[in-house]
This record gives sequence, C-alpha cells and structure tokens, in this order.
Amino acid sequence: MKTVKIIAFALGGLVAVLVVVAAFIVITFDANKWKGEIAQLVQTKQNRSLKIEGDLALSLFPSIGARLGKTTLSEHKSEQLFASVDGARVSLRLLPLLSGQMMVDTIELDGVKAQLVRFKDGRLNIDDLLGKDDKATPTPRFDIAGVKLVNAELGWRDEQTGQTLSVSGLNLTTGRLANAASDSFDLAAKLASNKPHLAAQLAAKGEYRYDLDKKNYGGAKLDLRLNGDIAETKGLALALTAAALQVGGGGAVVVDQLLLTAQGKEAGDAFEAKLEAPKLELTADKASGAAVNAALKLNGAQRAVDARIALTGVEGTAQSLRIGKLALDLAARQGETTLNGALASALAANLEKQTVELPAFSGELNIANPQMPMKSVKLPLTGGLRADIGGQTAALQAGTRFDESAIALKLNVSRFSPLALGFDLDIDQLNVDKYLPPKSESKTTSPPAQEQPLDFSALKGLTANGIVKIGQLQISNVKAGNVRLEIKAANGQLDIAPTAKLYDGSLAGAVSLNAHTNQVALKQNLANVNINPLMKDALDKDLLEGRGNVALDVATAGATVTAMKKSLGGTASLRLRDGAIKGINLGKTFRDTKALFSSRQDATQQAQQSEKTDFSELTASFRIAKGVARNDDLSMKSPFIRLAGAGDIDIGESRIDYLAKASVVNTSSGQGGKELDHLTGLTIPVRLSGPFDKLAYKLEFGGLALDAAKAKASEAIKGKAGDALKGLLKK
Repeated sequence: MKTVKIIAFALGGLVAVLVVVAAFIVITFDANKWKGEIAQLVQTKQNRSLKIEGDLALSLFPSIGARLGKTTLSEHKSEQLFASVDGARVSLRLLPLLSGQMMVDTIELDGVKAQLVRFKDGRLNIDDLLGKDDKATPTPRFDIAGVKLVNAELGWRDEQTGQTLSVSGLNLTTGRLANAASDSFDLAAKLASNKPHLAAQLAAKGEYRYDLDKKNYGGAKLDLRLNGDIAETKGLALALTAAALQVGGGGAVVVDQLLLTAQGKEAGDAFEAKLEAPKLELTADKASGAAVNAALKLNGAQRAVDARIALTGVEGTAQSLRIGKLALDLAARQGETTLNGALASALAANLEKQTVELPAFSGELNIANPQMPMKSVKLPLTGGLRADIGGQTAALQAGTRFDESAIALKLNVSRFSPLALGFDLDIDQLNVDKYLPPKSESKTTSPPAQEQPLDFSALKGLTANGIVKIGQLQISNVKAGNVRLEIKAANGQLDIAPTAKLYDGSLAGAVSLNAHTNQVALKQNLANVNINPLMKDALDKDLLEGRGNVALDVATAGATVTAMKKSLGGTASLRLRDGAIKGINLGKTFRDTKALFSSRQDATQQAQQSEKTDFSELTASFRIAKGVARNDDLSMKSPFIRLAGAGDIDIGESRIDYLAKASVVNTSSGQGGKELDHLTGLTIPVRLSGPFDKLAYKLEFGGLALDAAKAKASEAIKGKAGDALKGLLKK
C-alpha cells in the first residue's frame, strides 16, 4: 500500500507540474510573433504571399491546436488572391497523442474562398502545391473527428473551354473521417455554371460508411435534393432517397429502397421520371433482387412520351448478372403521328467489365398518321444487341418488315462520344412515296410561307461509315434498281457515292455536303438512260425522247433551297440519240408557213405535247453560274432539219429563254421533206420562253420573206445567165 501511495503522489505531482507548465506556456507564449516567420516560409518555399490579418491563438488542453483569424493566400508568383478564410480552428487530441496516436479534432473553417484555374496552356494554378513525385504512395493514414465548413465559396475557371463553375453558400458538417469510417453528414450549397448553364440548389444528408483500403463506399438514410435549371431543363426538381446504397470492390452492389424522381420542363415540354429499386443485391457469389421499374413521361403541345421499363428475374453474380426479362412499353406522339410498341428480351450484364447484352429481343412497333395512305403500319422487330460501356463500343443486328419491305440492319458503334459508327442496311424494296402525305390539290392563291432555313448541324458531331442497299426504290416518283449508297460522315462533312440501274441505263457519281458552310457538290453520270420516262417521273415534264448520256458536275451553297438554286454553278452535258423534241413539230410548222410566209409576221404558239420533232442525234453542254445554265452549242440532226441554238435556263427563277435556229436541208425524206422545198437552205429562228410549267415557242419570221425573195432572185439570175451562156456557146 505504501508503494501505491508513493506512485500516486508521484503521478499527482507530475500532473500538477504539467498543468503548471501548460498554464505558463499558454500565458506567456505569443503565437503572433510567428506570423512573420510563417509568411516568410511560405514565400520562400511556394512563392506565394500569406497574410494572417487576425490573431493566432494557441490551446494545449484538452487539445493541442490553434485558432486562426482572417488569412489570405496569393497566386503563385503573384499578389492576386487565390484563397482566403475568415476563420479556422484545427487541433490534435492530447490524450491519444500521449499514447503515440495522432487524432485530429474537428476541423472548423469559416468563410473559405478559393479559385481553381486551368490556363490556356493546360497548367493549373495549384501545380506548385501538388508536388511532382509520380511514385505510387500508399494511402496516408488519417483520423479526423469531424469537419465543419461554413459559408464557403469554391470556383473553377477553364481558360481552354471558357467554362466556369462556382459553389457558393457551402455548408458541410460531417462526423468522423478516417481510412475507414461510418458517421453522418449534412450538406447544402448553391451551384452555378455557364457550360452548360447551371443554376441550382443542392441539399443532401444521411449516413456514410466507407473503407478506402477495401474500396467499399456507401450510405444509409440518404436524402439528396437538387432544384434549379440545368442546360435546357428548367425548374428541375430531382430527389434521391435510399434506405441503403453500397458499392464495393469487384462490382458488388447493395440497394435497399432506392427511389429516384425528377420533374421539370425542357423546350417547353413537361417531363417526369421515376426509378424504383426496392431490393437489389449483387455480390461475387450471388445476385438477387425484386423487380426494378423505371418510367418516363413527357407532355407537350406537339409531342408526348410515356415509356416504362421493368426488370425481373435477377440472378447470377456481380460479375455475371442475368435478368430473366427486360420489358419495354412505349407510347409516343409527335404532331399527328403516334407510336406504340413493346420490346422484350433477356439481359446479361457484367458490372465490373461494364458490358450489357440483349442476346435476342423481339417486339412490335405500331405507327399511325392520318396523312399516310395506309393510315398505320406495324413493324415486327427481332435482333440482338451487345454494348461495352467502358470501351464505348456496341453492336446491333435487327430485322423488320415494313409493309412490303424486308429490312435488315447491322450497326457497329466504335465510340459513343462523339458518336462514331459503321452500318450495313439492306432493303429488298422501298416505295418512299407510298408513305408521304399526298400533295395538296388546292389552287387557291395565298401568300407564300416563309422558307425555313436548312439545318445540317446534326452532321457536325457524327462520324459514320456504311452502305445502304435497296433492291427496288421509288422516291419522288423516280424508280431505280440495285441501288447502292456508300456513305461517309466526319468532321461535319457527308459524302455519298451512289450507283444504281436507272431507266434502262445506269447511274454513278458522288454527292458531298459540308454542314459548316452549307455547301453541296454533285457529280452524276447517267449512261444509256431512257430520258423520256425519267423526265416524266422526276420532273413531270414530257419534253424529250431518246436514249443517251447525261453528266452533271455542279456545286452550290446557301441557307435555303431557293438560295441554293440561285447560287448553283458548274457544268452539264447531254448526248441523246434516236429521239424527239416534244411539244413542237417543226416539219408541220414549216409546212404551215406557206400561209404566213408572205405576211412577214411572227407566230407565237403554245407547246402541244401531241406534237414532236424527231432527231437522230442531240447534243448540248451547259455552263452554270449563279443559278443560270448557259448553252451555246446545241446541235440536233434529223433527216431534213439541222437545229442549233443558244440561250439561258434560269434554274433559280424556273424560267427559260432560248433561241433555236432550224435549217431545212435538201432532202425528200423525213417528216414531209418534199413539201419544204421552198425553204431549203433557209434558217428559221424558234424562240422558246416562259416559265417551266407554261413554255411557249415563237417562230420569228421577220426578214425571212425577204431572204427567200433574194434567194429566188438569185436563182433566177443564175438561170438567165446560164441560158445566155448556152446561146453564146452555140454561136
């Protein structure tokens, strides 16, 4: 007992001495004398200016720590402000320290402000604080009783992209933080950004539990709320609650009573989204869970969507998850068009490798529109899908039957963002006109509607490479067979190389479109084509007959179709054989000139489709500039007529002004050639003019009678001179 008393008195005396020493240090120690030395050390080591405006306060019991007043820190090698704090308190617990353990008491920070910047050259304004040691180091050991952050402001500015992000009014309270810990937290902050636009309030609370060494993270009694505007979404109200949520190493996931809801407006349309996961457990050994359901509703003046997804029959493991059935039900409306459909498939997923597979899906889509000739169509769907989320790749095979068309698609995605894909689309037959609204028959005169600008912006983010094959195609009443389109899209440029069988001939060429400049270039060669049915189907014009070649090499640019027509430039050529010019019978017209010949009057007539002028060969070339095609070398040959000409075809204004010159040759063959002897050797001008839909031709007889009289007088003189010469010879 005596020994115990001695030890007790000794310990008591030691404690008393320690208390006296501690009291003396606290009373006599002036921490403010160290402010200059601390500022100098920061300047020397980091080239930053540290200013401690408030007082430094030291405490020794029950914790060793310091309290800091108003303090600022400058940018590297600059006096510009980087960070500041209105007040801070940090301390170490004394008793654990005496036993060799370092435990930080609650860290309190008031009015923290900091701005993180990435410069145009990629440097960060904190590079000097991060250090340059690239060697892997173990996770540092730490133990903090808690953190209390009051009224903090954090900012981010990216000078490379122009993006700014700010977190203001940040209040955070946590319990214990260590390498492995479990406690509660409470968070509130205002968020703002310019790219994308963000103005929202965040509030979150609940319990957290994590283990950094084992890479397990999760929480319980979670309640997260986000309200505000994000990008094009206005009035967003997002809420997430969960009784438990845990994510561990090896892809293990535990979800208990997870509920995610969101509502707001986008582009004026209201939407609601909901995700429910009552119970889901994925571990390395097994997977189990109740049905997971998701729903999306969108309501607007022009569109509406109601989509539901259900996952049932969860089994397997976290590495090899299998879902017995994925069911999708969809109802949508866009204007007058409605779509209803259902899709079902098994699903296989690996959360660790981030792969998802629908090995065999099937379903049906029903599309209806009162303007479609058949009013509605059904599309049965079959196929398979595999996606590697981590590797940003996907592969899809799908087949359907659309009315009379059997369609097969193979799609491969090599990158999700920005999108890069390859495809192979095979259609046995397709009549596009069958599914377009009928053309209006109304002839009432009304002011023209303002022309909508062409928008090719969707091409700017697309990288694609593929082939489209169509056995028989009809579009805009043009019919083609064995159609093959080789398509490439990259950097806002679309290139298409089409080939096809076309009206007993063939088509080959190239089309390119630049989405940045709205420029279009077209090169097409039609070989041995039957021109009459092509023009009838494509232009609803019965102007020419014959077979031959047509070549186009044109380019244009503009914001509207009209602007593109008016800026069209390039070249074109035509070479036909064994055909006819429709609407005018030059042989008949010339025979009728006997009655008009002496009057010297011009005659204007409307073109008549029942009339035509045969030719054995017709050639022409065109130079196109500012939407006007100029021709100077028209050449048409027939048994009794030679036709040349020159003139303009105004594509932008849909008008023509052309002067053809017909010459009668000395022949008795062809369309009534013997009846044209009185015009042999003469050239008759024929003026073709007017809008495309109301062409007229005019035979310009002015001066023609005088030319004919001169020709007869010349023949008479030659005849008399011949008779006189014969008389002289007889003498």
